[in-house]
Amino acid sequence: MKGIVFTEFFDMIEQEFGYEMVDTLLNESELPSGGTYTAVGTYSHIEMVNLLVTLNHKTEVPIPHLLQAFGRYLFQRFTKTYSHLINKAPDAFTLLGSIHNYIHVEVRKLYPDAELPHFDIEQPNDNTLIMHYSSGRSMGDLAYGLIEGAMKHYGEKATITQELLSEDGSRIKFVIVK
Repeated sequence: MKGIVFTEFFDMIEQEFGYEMVDTLLNESELPSGGTYTAVGTYSHIEMVNLLVTLNHKTEVPIPHLLQAFGRYLFQRFTKTYSHLINKAPDAFTLLGSIHNYIHVEVRKLYPDAELPHFDIEQPNDNTLIMHYSSGRSMGDLAYGLIEGAMKHYGEKATITQELLSEDGSRIKFVIVK
């Protein structure tokens, strides 16, 4: 997992819970990296899992809710950091439909060793987008939050449902209906 994900996570935690919580997470979570992250570095996703577990214990906010909130926050940050990619899409479905064949291609140019989730996209009609998520890191709730963030960014209302396709959460089908 790229360091930028960790640095943005800590920025969100500081904003939502204060710097003391960031300090607590760094001191009380098992972090093989020692909790020092650079935006371009690569770290085990297990460190993010450990941070989420500690945050859950401290706040009693369920981990899926934490990941979804982080996804929404991260999308908002991406609109600033990667505006040149996001602003090319006229609407959320166009952006979401281009994740695997355009957005992730551009991300790999910046971060060649990035381990990105895979998305297969179907659009059966103008009001429905189906995203088949696949990732060994099983962070579908983060993807859900990113989808919500995209819909909000474009000012579009939608219902998002998710269907687990594997018990470990490594494969999920998201159905987004406007």
